[in-house]
Amino acid sequence: MLKKIPAAQLRLGMYVQEFCGSWMDHPFWRAKFLVGTEAQLSKVRASGVQELWIDTDKGLDVETGIPEAEVKVMVEQELERFATMPAPLLPMPQESEDDVGQALALIHRSLPRITTMFSDARLGKALDLPGCESMVDEICESVLAKPHALISVARLKRHDEYTYMHSVAVCALMIGLGRQLGLNDRLLRKVGLAGMLHDVGKAAMPLDILNRPGKLSDAEFRVMRSHPARGHELLTEGGGAGPVVLDVCLHHHEKVDGTGYPHGLAGDQISTVAKMGAICDVYDAITSDRPYKRGWSPAESLRQMVQWKGHFDPKVFQAFVRTVGIYPIGSLVRLRSGRLAVVMEQNPANLLAPRVKAFFNLDTNVRVYPREVDLADAALGDAIERYESPSDWRFKDLDELCGLQRPRAGEGQGGRP
Repeated sequence: MLKKIPAAQLRLGMYVQEFCGSWMDHPFWRAKFLVGTEAQLSKVRASGVQELWIDTDKGLDVETGIPEAEVKVMVEQELERFATMPAPLLPMPQESEDDVGQALALIHRSLPRITTMFSDARLGKALDLPGCESMVDEICESVLAKPHALISVARLKRHDEYTYMHSVAVCALMIGLGRQLGLNDRLLRKVGLAGMLHDVGKAAMPLDILNRPGKLSDAEFRVMRSHPARGHELLTEGGGAGPVVLDVCLHHHEKVDGTGYPHGLAGDQISTVAKMGAICDVYDAITSDRPYKRGWSPAESLRQMVQWKGHFDPKVFQAFVRTVGIYPIGSLVRLRSGRLAVVMEQNPANLLAPRVKAFFNLDTNVRVYPREVDLADAALGDAIERYESPSDWRFKDLDELCGLQRPRAGEGQGGRP
């Protein structure tokens, strides 16, 4: 399992997967290696690197005194606790394949308009806020009617259109999360607009930095960290964005432990809407394929995020788990019946019992004809035993199996979180 730790916790026997920040921040030509000598350990500690990723499957874990297997059990228990909180405040309608098609059509309509918005901002033109609000209205209606369809489809993006699709995805996630938190229609549209425009500051970033497929230098990384402030400036100069949008744009990279940017706000210094923006932005970023990193599966992403103590507000994150489900659509799971399945549809009454499509027999180790299974049907006697990491298997059609399609290719640009 990948785990993000402070550099101070690094010790001999750990396997370094990746350094956080710029490649210029550390003295190693390669980021992936087993820490086998005191010299390597000293170099990392002397480099100024604050955080890094370790792979506990290839090396030692942090000295928590808790075996890795028990850590995984604790993570599952915490997610299950989130998932079994009181039911959503509003009824969640059932969805169908037609809903996925409608979500795709909405994305196809929105993408050129968002592309134009970023292009205009790059050229110094005023943002078309009425046009943005019109898109948000459509997305809001889609999410309220079919909560998971648009959120799931928007995750499927090509790396070269990340910046634009990320705007749609975070907009949809913000509306879904706001709905779970009980926001009224007026506020839902405001947080949706905030999600749509939260990264508008990237339009002011140099394209060679924004589209760089490899690691950034420390100077380039500082430039990228300026995008919240630049976006806030663009929105303030244009006028009419409103305090919610401005707040999310400026503070969606803040962390509740005070280690975020640009202002290092902590706890209640960060507004609820900015806390929402932080969670939605990170979730979509880590589930998306990028030029420099393969995205995690939705289920794996939640399990990583729940371990990042100090990053997110616990209550808002609990609501987020209820928004996307403990096993989001597209998750690979192992069933009690000895089969692998992919999650197709959430069960609003019980997030631990979604509708799945079973397609692999673990006893014979062969694929079988895909069959839909409603785990809420007690007569079937089946249930999810655990989630499976897609990286441990070679299935390339999980999205197609669960009824999702990747949005058709269009003009776009890459981008960084």
